[in-house]
Amino acid sequence: MLTLAGLIERHRFPDGYRRMFLAAVGAFSERGFHGTTTREIASRAGMSPAALYVHFGSKEEVLYRIASSALDLTLEVVSEAADPALPPSGRLQSVVRVLTAWHAYHSATARVVLHQLDALTPEHLTEVAAKQREVTRVVRRIIAEGVSTGEFAAADIAGAATATLSLCLDVARWYRPGDRRTPEEISALNADAALRIVGAR
Repeated sequence: MLTLAGLIERHRFPDGYRRMFLAAVGAFSERGFHGTTTREIASRAGMSPAALYVHFGSKEEVLYRIASSALDLTLEVVSEAADPALPPSGRLQSVVRVLTAWHAYHSATARVVLHQLDALTPEHLTEVAAKQREVTRVVRRIIAEGVSTGEFAAADIAGAATATLSLCLDVARWYRPGDRRTPEEISALNADAALRIVGAR
């Protein structure tokens, strides 16, 4: 059976950009977008500043590509976890497990996506926000189905979806490698908490 770590490893930044993306993520996460220079990103990636501009037109484009790719990958793992063969409770637990683990294993990237997007151009921000909403829609659809079948008792579907996603996203704020709980253990706790949020019967 594929583990959470194995599932997440299958969905990674494109290899061609991976070194630059990870260098930029580290810098943006530690210093913020405005406190990071393209020279620092290039240095962390072991490249010259000129080489970085071969792939990216600006520092803002680096942030945009990181956010866009990260959300594409998030949607991939969530869509894979939302197995339609499962009942709503099983599907919700599966999605919450993988989203929680995703934000733990990629906490630095998640912090960049959660806190640095105000530096994007309006056009790029609109595109990235649409991808964020698509992840939310997956969770909302599962909860709505559970309510319609009587499996969930949530009176406010949108509110329950927001609370459920907050469980997963907040992990990126505090989790660091070596935490006393593994991402899998945190995922299991959050999956159980999600069922309580939706009033699973």
